Amino acid sequence: MRQEQRLAAILGKLADAGSVTVTGLAEDLATSVASIRRDLQSLEEQKLLKRTHGGAVAVEVIYELPLRYRVGRREEKRQIAEAAAKFVTESVHSVGLNGGTTTTELARLLAGTRQLKVVTNALNIASDLCPRPTIDLVVTGGGVRPESYELVGPIADRALAGISLDLVFLGVDGIDARGGITTHDEVEAHTDHCLLRTADRVVVLADGSKVGKRAFSRIAGIADVHVVITDSSAPAAELDRLRAAGVEVVVA
Repeated sequence: MRQEQRLAAILGKLADAGSVTVTGLAEDLATSVASIRRDLQSLEEQKLLKRTHGGAVAVEVIYELPLRYRVGRREEKRQIAEAAAKFVTESVHSVGLNGGTTTTELARLLAGTRQLKVVTNALNIASDLCPRPTIDLVVTGGGVRPESYELVGPIADRALAGISLDLVFLGVDGIDARGGITTHDEVEAHTDHCLLRTADRVVVLADGSKVGKRAFSRIAGIADVHVVITDSSAPAAELDRLRAAGVEVVVA
């Protein structure tokens, strides 16, 4: 197992249990105690946990894991991305993508299709799409959020103000019928709102763990969302509330 996978697994176990032990992690992850100790030191330096004698405990609140450690639900996110790609029909000539693991999966699918203009504020998506001859890529500029690799803030907002897109795909941290779509960071939320306003149609990509949940900052109300694509783990009652609010729901 690579170190990045171990770090993600450690954070996942910590989120579930609140504490972990060095020996328990070494056994569960089939690696050495010395490697686990180095992993815990690395995560503590990033302020993602607090080491204790013989293990580690969760910091008081972990609101958002950095993108590089969000490795869970890969199969679900791939299926959501595949369902989202079907919305990029021949009549769609321009799309917008914000940052996130699911929008990154979608970007990789779009890269091998036909000629398409893509606007993004995500550095990792821009890096993936830049060499693709079929993609006419536009990157917003802005201040960098290391947690999500996104460019946000006034520079990004101004870049988005003057454009019009056929379709925007938004990854979010929460969606529910009353609270709308939300994310962890207020500056990111404003930039996502600016991206949303460029589009004729807005498609939200959210795995089941985010449906019925609210994060700190509101991106937009549910009336601004045309479609949500999720997976079968999403609570059925929450999906019914979204449908009742006029949102098309696709379960990948």
